Amino acid sequence: MTGRTGPGGDPGREEPETAVLIVGGGPVGLTARVLLERWGVRTLLVEKRDALSPFPRSRLVNVRSMEIYRHLGLAAAITERAFPPEYGRIRFRDTLDGRDFATAAMVGIDAPVPESPVRGVVTSQDRLEPVLLAAADAPVRFGVELTGLSGDDGGVVAALADHRCGGGTRVRARYVLAADGARSTVRQLLGTGTTGPGALGHFTTVVFDADLDRWCAGRPAGVYFTAHGMFAPLHPEGGWAWFAPTPEDAGGADWPGLVSQALGPRAGVRAEVVRVQHWVMNAFVADRFGHGRVLLAGDAAHAMPIVGGLGMNTGLADVHNLCWKLAGAVHGWAGPALLETYGQEREPVAHRTLQRTVANTRLLVDVQNRRAEQLRRGEPAPDRVELPWSQEYFAQLGLVLGVAYRSGAVLPGADAPPEPPGTGTAYVPTPHPGHRMPHLWLAPGRSTLDACGPWFTLFTPDPALWAQPAAGPWPLRVEALAGEHTGPCDLGPHGALLVRPDGHIGARWREGPERNTALRQALSRLTGVTAP
Repeated sequence: MTGRTGPGGDPGREEPETAVLIVGGGPVGLTARVLLERWGVRTLLVEKRDALSPFPRSRLVNVRSMEIYRHLGLAAAITERAFPPEYGRIRFRDTLDGRDFATAAMVGIDAPVPESPVRGVVTSQDRLEPVLLAAADAPVRFGVELTGLSGDDGGVVAALADHRCGGGTRVRARYVLAADGARSTVRQLLGTGTTGPGALGHFTTVVFDADLDRWCAGRPAGVYFTAHGMFAPLHPEGGWAWFAPTPEDAGGADWPGLVSQALGPRAGVRAEVVRVQHWVMNAFVADRFGHGRVLLAGDAAHAMPIVGGLGMNTGLADVHNLCWKLAGAVHGWAGPALLETYGQEREPVAHRTLQRTVANTRLLVDVQNRRAEQLRRGEPAPDRVELPWSQEYFAQLGLVLGVAYRSGAVLPGADAPPEPPGTGTAYVPTPHPGHRMPHLWLAPGRSTLDACGPWFTLFTPDPALWAQPAAGPWPLRVEALAGEHTGPCDLGPHGALLVRPDGHIGARWREGPERNTALRQALSRLTGVTAP
């Protein structure tokens, strides 16, 4: 990249070089830190806030994200702090103290699905982040803000401002991973634009305490949508959040009164407000996800409406895709072309996800507005409201498990489908290259997804045929497939699936290798590094 420095980019003193500088200490940045440490990459994470966020912003860890956390050994700790499965449901009411007029399940959250070894959970970001922070030893510096970037082909120099101690420092990194949110400083320094609707509105989150068991304990839900805003229980032991459009006189608002009014006339409780936060609901995708050695992930790359919980989860999938490629570049078993596939693979996913979330958020708002108008006019409202779009919105397995990549990091084969799916609600496991490896039980409690790690995994019913080393620098393990799994994997008795470290299939040989060098050539093509 060419030299570029933002305001306040005083170079100050220079610190030791790191392999990857992570900017942003939310769930996406913290997950990237854990992934890179597991893959042997030295990192430094900087976060301009003084501490982890106390606000319960993201509310859902979906099935695919929990697969990632299972791989990292964190799924049990996250589940232990989350709500039980019966909270994996959405309920629609006029007021929180009223009856349900519609309800929908969060598929993969309310109950296990056979397509995955895990179940997603309803949990709050303030419960997730401490687990992620404790899961790695790499240094984290709170109260440190990135103010400038410069560099060349050999690396990136970041100018940092320390708000705790004062003064500036410079850190040289081989790569920068920017997970610094929708108002990303890094994206602005790069001059990267965005595409999409932009700001959809100004909203306020009010964290409060109130005894609402009479109205909710018997009908639990992760989210209650009402005509007066959205309510969500915070933690299994208590606490609530109310999400609503920001009033015009936000500075002088009576927040306890507004929350109590929104709860409904029968609730009869006065909300005890703990915190108030104003924010903008954004909807956009960055025009590019990378510029040389600087890569964007999470909300820095794409901002999604919060309804449906796809924003954070899409960001977690970003870094799961990106971090193994960074590890390959740092350790020398991948070339620059592999990093270019990050944007090629993740940008289309971001656009499809944005299109779906914006369309269905507008449908949701329309339902709420029409219901509110009925109440305002005093019209009789039906006890039940049919929501034919709710399953399309909340049954997201096709969108989160059905993602298919098309790039130089995938060898599609002659029988590849013309267009990658991953846009519908239904998910059908497939062994086509580019897709997530289907979940199959290799042994009690051990999934095919568990066999994947910081290496390429070759699944085959004939390990002896493929056991010879790939004669190259790539990390590789061979995993035996039982005969019962050859059908779901569409393999003959000597075939094989080559699965990337992110669990997506990179290549397939249905009937076995055409030559002894087939595996080595495939790894070379996928990574851009030729074995000596």
